[in-house]
Amino acid sequence: MAITEADVRHVAMLARLALTDEQVGALTAELGALLGHIDELQHLDLEGVQPTAHPLAMTNRTRADVVVPGLSREDALRNAPDTDGTAFVVPAITGGGDAS
Repeated sequence: MAITEADVRHVAMLARLALTDEQVGALTAELGALLGHIDELQHLDLEGVQPTAHPLAMTNRTRADVVVPGLSREDALRNAPDTDGTAFVVPAITGGGDAS
């Protein structure tokens, strides 16, 4: 399947990319080469080859989900720029103000 400059411009428009004419030309050539390689892969005889997601056996390395104590309220508020003694104080960002 050949890709045209019109195809590249259409995909760029869908992705909201502003491409120069040079970039369109370069991407047309690069994507054409990529699609050519994919076309070559389509012609391989893969009878009996098991599909894989990765060439090496992989296992997830996860830690045990263990409950641990968190920060105390005092420690959490220690470096805050403004607190009321029990919570962070932040400026209001909605309602009540004049838009001007």
